Amino acid sequence: MLCSTARVLLIPKQNLSNLRRFSSILRQTHFNSVFNLPVSSHSKPIHKVFPNSFVTSRGFELWGLRSDHTMASQSSNPQSVYDFTVKDAKGKDVDLSIYKGKVLIIVNVASQCGLTNSNYTDMTELYKKYKDQGLEILAFPCNQFGGQEPGSIEDIQQMVCTRFKAEYPIFDKVDVNGDNAAPLYKFLKSSKGGFFGDGIKWNFSKFLIDKEGHVVDRYSPTTTPASMEKDIKKLLGVA
Repeated sequence: MLCSTARVLLIPKQNLSNLRRFSSILRQTHFNSVFNLPVSSHSKPIHKVFPNSFVTSRGFELWGLRSDHTMASQSSNPQSVYDFTVKDAKGKDVDLSIYKGKVLIIVNVASQCGLTNSNYTDMTELYKKYKDQGLEILAFPCNQFGGQEPGSIEDIQQMVCTRFKAEYPIFDKVDVNGDNAAPLYKFLKSSKGGFFGDGIKWNFSKFLIDKEGHVVDRYSPTTTPASMEKDIKKLLGVA
């Protein structure tokens, strides 16, 4: 579920020149339009409805600054990974509920790690083998470990597709630890802690998710995806 965001400023007429300079800065960052609604000081209050906003003004010029991005809405009490929305490689929102009924591997990836070759190779093989039975792999690039994912998302996608022939989705870069950790990762870590605390320890930490969106198991970076095959088959119901 997506919710549009709006910012509204009520500015006295004598300050409009400052606002215009300010609005030009905003448009260069994350605002894409400015609405100028002149209001005389003797007119009746103006009522203007913006998405998710109701504004009343008298004696001011009303400027509504609409954001050019949407925020992914998250449940305040998530019960499964289906309660989360993430960004894909193009910055578009992906509601993870589209994966209902699938078995998921969620993994933080990096392109310049000593574990890169083995993990990507195994994940590609697993995906080819079990995608038709309901396996999905969700890969999230992360540059928090040794700065080993420094490239752009476009570079990462090209590498994964050309070098490892990966067909599973590569999502936008995220933080997996710290205050800015993606909400999805906060949920994953709280659902299944590691041996030495909840924090992700390194690239290619893996979470296995069942068909109901629940975290079933967590695997260390050094655990190969191939060694997860037995657990994956069990969740898929494959003999």
